[in-house]
Amino acid sequence: MLPGWRQWLFALKVSGAALLALGIALWVDLPRPYWAMATVYITMQPLSGATRSKALYRVVGTLIGVTAAVVMVPPLVNAPEVLTLALALWTAACLYLSLLDRSPRAYLFMLAGYTAALIGFPAVTSPETIFDTAVSRAEEITLGILCASLVASLVVPEPVGPVLAARVGAWLSEAGRWTGDVLSGIGEAPALRARRLRLAAEAAEIDALSTHLAYDTSAQSRAVPLVQLLRGRMLMLLPVLSSLADRIAALSGLSGLTPELRRLLADVEAWSAAGAPALEADALMARIEAADRPLSSRASSSPVSSAQVSWPAQVRASLIDRLRELVAIGRDCRVLQDAIARGDGSVREPLAFASEFGGRAPRHRDHRMAFRSAIGAFLGIIACVVVWIATAWPDGATAAMMGAVLCCMFATQDDPVPAILSFATWTGIAAGAIGVLLFGVMPLVHDFVSLALVLAPVLILCGLLMTVPKLLPVGLALGVNGNALLAIQDRYSSEFGAYVNSSIALVGGIWIAAIVTRLVRSVGAEHGARRLVAASRADLARAARRRGHGDRAAFAHLMLDRLGLLVPRLAAAGPDSDLARIDTLAALRVGMNLVSLRRARHGLPPEAVAALDAALDAVASYYEGPRGPASGDLLRRIDAALARVEETDAAGRRDALLGLVGLRRALFPEAPPPGAALLAREAA
Repeated sequence: MLPGWRQWLFALKVSGAALLALGIALWVDLPRPYWAMATVYITMQPLSGATRSKALYRVVGTLIGVTAAVVMVPPLVNAPEVLTLALALWTAACLYLSLLDRSPRAYLFMLAGYTAALIGFPAVTSPETIFDTAVSRAEEITLGILCASLVASLVVPEPVGPVLAARVGAWLSEAGRWTGDVLSGIGEAPALRARRLRLAAEAAEIDALSTHLAYDTSAQSRAVPLVQLLRGRMLMLLPVLSSLADRIAALSGLSGLTPELRRLLADVEAWSAAGAPALEADALMARIEAADRPLSSRASSSPVSSAQVSWPAQVRASLIDRLRELVAIGRDCRVLQDAIARGDGSVREPLAFASEFGGRAPRHRDHRMAFRSAIGAFLGIIACVVVWIATAWPDGATAAMMGAVLCCMFATQDDPVPAILSFATWTGIAAGAIGVLLFGVMPLVHDFVSLALVLAPVLILCGLLMTVPKLLPVGLALGVNGNALLAIQDRYSSEFGAYVNSSIALVGGIWIAAIVTRLVRSVGAEHGARRLVAASRADLARAARRRGHGDRAAFAHLMLDRLGLLVPRLAAAGPDSDLARIDTLAALRVGMNLVSLRRARHGLPPEAVAALDAALDAVASYYEGPRGPASGDLLRRIDAALARVEETDAAGRRDALLGLVGLRRALFPEAPPPGAALLAREAA
């Protein structure tokens, strides 16, 4: 497809910013003006707020990296082995912190890491100039950042706010369609499950986009806290809808969907389809409260028959609770969506769950993979330096620089090697094309106007490639390394042998990074998915083992953050993988019920607490063991806890019962009601 006007606009803006940076750098006589041009392509984003966000972190990261290089190089220049180790360790440590951060601030750590390598390795042969070199690189990079930010902000700016509001609206519309499917009884059809899981990944993308909102110039820039509150409710909506679908299916099997309950479900569905208006939510909530019924204690002398009678009532009460949460969350989402669209930063209606979604959302952090990535970067730099020293390569410093940059740039991917090799391929293509331009056209250029006319088509092409997600690495390879190879100075002084050597060093450093990454770091999407599943199971086991109050919203944030990371990996692993059969939302529901049970146990008598703890310990043992179907012993312990809790009249009785109902339905959706097997044997 031909690029649209937005793609052309971005390409023109990034090429204009690059030429502006080049012109200013030549005017003030900076040593390497092309660094400013390359920085524009690294910094520029389609959205102006994202450009300013990245620019800020790039400036700070660059200054930290420059300072580190100035501190390390002079005292260690006479010990090249120690200097190499110091630069490699610094880069690896910064990459480790960057991978753990998982926010736009992560870019700061990454820049601080490989900027030290970019400045430190070329200065090895002339350490006396390290301070001047560091100052020049900082000036050139900062100039490129400022030009990118200036053009992004002043020339037809594309603010983040309207894009974010549109993405939120689309997400809520899709969630509304899911709500309609759930309440009409088709919410968990297998054909729809993959699309529903995609909502978790899209919520993570919205969260990433919202982090740039504070740097925006749109009216929505004041709504950053509101976006965080909305995201919490968006994520909580997923397990609530999954639970609702399960309870409706369970009650249908128990013939427990009365006409009254069906009318209530239809009315909630109609309210959701109308956009969940806040004014109608109170009346709907009153009807839900009126439909709720108390869970009476066991009065029968036969625990088996009593269990048979109470189970539908418990499932019904759980359904009512989920409906109550659905309406409250849907109302809050509508109120917050309207507030974000207004852009005044205020909420005009009171919110439900006001205290539950006020904290900082935790994120998944994989220390082991971050460490492996850091080790890969460390060994990649060492390998480049070893080749540099062993061959006395004049441009070996360039290879070491590229090894550091490429090991960092694609470290967030499960298998970075294909992306690194693609970057190497397109860098080689750029070297050939730039060679033709450098030695065939550039000798005819004598002023800046003719230079701009010669460069503009190439720079615009790079910008257009960057607007296509699949071609973004191609555009970066051409835009960044192409400018580095072109190496424009205030006068033409290119030499063919030096150019070929520099090109080989660029591609060679990238290939060394790819080889080391293949040996140390590459794991594949399925391995990444298995690690996420294992981390979730470990958290579920910890949630079951711990006693005390739990933060339900924080737990949901963490589990759904993992779910957002898991969904694209499951898609990459393919339908033949055993991971495709995992019901990720059911696992999330287990976690939510575990947190509820941890809260409820404080209001129970000792004998009920003992039975509940036995069930929780069995759940923990299941998640600590190998992945597979839950055992019958776990089901018996949950049923025993249900029976024991049902006999009490304590304050936490209802919450404990509903938590156990949810746990049983999530782990054993096909199991018959409690006591059914004993009742069948008695009847026989």
